[in-house]
Amino acid sequence: MQNPADGCKETGFPKGPAVTRPLTTVPALIEAGLAAPGEAPALEAVAAEFRVRLTPGMAAAAADPGVAAQFVPDARELRIRPEELADPIGDAAHSPVPGLTHRYPDRVILHVTRTCAVYCRFCFRREVVGEEGALPEAELAAALDYVAATPAVREVILTGGDPLVLSTRRIAALMARLAAIPHLDMVRIHTRVPVVAPGRIDAALLAALRPERLAVWLVVHTNHAAELTPEARAALARLADAGVPLLSQTVLLAGVNADPAALEDLFRALLRNRVKPYYLHHCDLARGTSHFRTTIARGRAIMAALRGRLSGTCLPTYVLDLPGGHGKVPLESGDVLDMGAGRWRIRDWRGTWHDYRDPEG
Repeated sequence: MQNPADGCKETGFPKGPAVTRPLTTVPALIEAGLAAPGEAPALEAVAAEFRVRLTPGMAAAAADPGVAAQFVPDARELRIRPEELADPIGDAAHSPVPGLTHRYPDRVILHVTRTCAVYCRFCFRREVVGEEGALPEAELAAALDYVAATPAVREVILTGGDPLVLSTRRIAALMARLAAIPHLDMVRIHTRVPVVAPGRIDAALLAALRPERLAVWLVVHTNHAAELTPEARAALARLADAGVPLLSQTVLLAGVNADPAALEDLFRALLRNRVKPYYLHHCDLARGTSHFRTTIARGRAIMAALRGRLSGTCLPTYVLDLPGGHGKVPLESGDVLDMGAGRWRIRDWRGTWHDYRDPEG
């Protein structure tokens, strides 16, 4: 249940008709009761800058403000702060070929599509996601050639966009091509689909997620317990029953879950559904997302409040993706020094120290 301390408020809009198709326009949001008519001009300006898409399941779940804030555009997205970046985690700085990010020696990110089932209002790739479809075959082939020629790579992380929006045929074919690279051990898939479009998790897709030889891990992106509808829980059960190991990734978001009670509800719900909480991400410096960001001190205080209330099985690692492509850093480690007044010294995995400052309100 949403805790009042995290700053959400009831939407208060008249409930619209049942949603049966994805909502992709401001008029559709208004008709569904997810936005007020008077907001239309501002929301149209937001939609012109950043895509809008809610699945029917999330449109229904958006009766909870902790869900609505993640998917319904907000006029505050038009406020672009100086520190915000088009590529906040530096994907491009570590891209040896199009569609591939090679930041760490033993793993690569393969951006197989720019399409998502939903478009999150805080997405760190919001500048590139869209309806452009799958990575073109020539670029995919070049990316796979790079992986095949780089024996240090043991893991391929599929992302996008959302890999599970691809057809089952494409996913199965990609898995077969990855399994043919002998030095690969595993594939990790980052996705919102089991939660936001749970009907997609069918027998054919489950079969595609079990290629010969490779271990496949699935990381479910979810930020609020109200997202875990009965349909989503059933989809997670199908995955777990099929032997797919499940992790979760959550973003710490003001107005959604920046509160110990909200996160406890989410993490306990995930464990009940056989999903291990994996990462809690500090919100990235994506353009138009300042209203979602907390301070690092606030995030650390929330984690301190959860420690002891929740077992280690239930607790994720709280991390920051350093701007500029320097990688993830656990924010509760000795690699983070509090310099006071919202200033931090943070050491990346290579041992280099970086200055980071909490954005001012």
